[in-house]
Amino acid sequence: MENIIELQHINKSFNGFQVKDLSIAVKKGYVTGFIGGNGAGKSTTIKLIMNLLQQDSGSISIFGMNYMQHEKEIKQRIGFVYDENIFYENLTLKEMKKIIQPAYKNWDDKAFQYFVDQFEMPLNKKMKTLSKGMKMKASLTFALAHHAELIIMDEPTSGLDPIFRRELLNILHDLMQNGDKTIFFSTHITTDLDRIADYITFIQNGKHMFTKEFYKIEEEYVIVKGTLDLLDRETEQEFVAIRKTNSGFEALTAHKNRVANLFGDTVILEKPTLEDIMYYSKKGGELYV
Repeated sequence: MENIIELQHINKSFNGFQVKDLSIAVKKGYVTGFIGGNGAGKSTTIKLIMNLLQQDSGSISIFGMNYMQHEKEIKQRIGFVYDENIFYENLTLKEMKKIIQPAYKNWDDKAFQYFVDQFEMPLNKKMKTLSKGMKMKASLTFALAHHAELIIMDEPTSGLDPIFRRELLNILHDLMQNGDKTIFFSTHITTDLDRIADYITFIQNGKHMFTKEFYKIEEEYVIVKGTLDLLDRETEQEFVAIRKTNSGFEALTAHKNRVANLFGDTVILEKPTLEDIMYYSKKGGELYV
């Protein structure tokens, strides 16, 4: 299976933060959700992927090419959808198109107009008058108008209302149906990924924790709830982290079947959210309340 993005043993240090020996791969034709807490290194990683930052060591390959020799060719094939407004606020969407269109050899006016109509975009209103959701749609319109094969999205749903978030996720779901696009979707709103992600890549403190198919996370991870007398030095080794209270414990394990066999019906097993996995992985060890 072809990897669209490959980062191998990436190190980057600055401002008291480090990306350490980071190796990740993003597979062609799938949606990969990119998760991690604030300060985990998501934005730094995306800037490295976009060649807005240069790594101290390690290698980056996009479409099987490196930026040193193929930067223009790579960026022709990428659409970038960013959380912040990247448009000239006093220009209209039509005027922004005149600036952006010449940069892309595969620009398609029919595709641009199709998505303007699909997203109900106002061509003649100044960008500063558009809502955050409309600006997000504008970014996506420009990405799709030049037939981007890789769409990189940095917190695209942040600050959007729930209805608009669902609409955007439905649009992304529809885009993936023909299999010729790849989406790398960074977000801290992890529930959005339940609807569209095929893979999840999780980083923490600049380190790669895992990349897994979404369904395998559900197969491997589980929240365990039980009484404190069930815990000892051996059983505690099964957990990523344990939260203890006077009335019992709650813990996360990455060994769902083994823990189910170990404890049987003496514990309650619950499906964890991605947020649960992030929380317990960050804390580690024992948590007391």
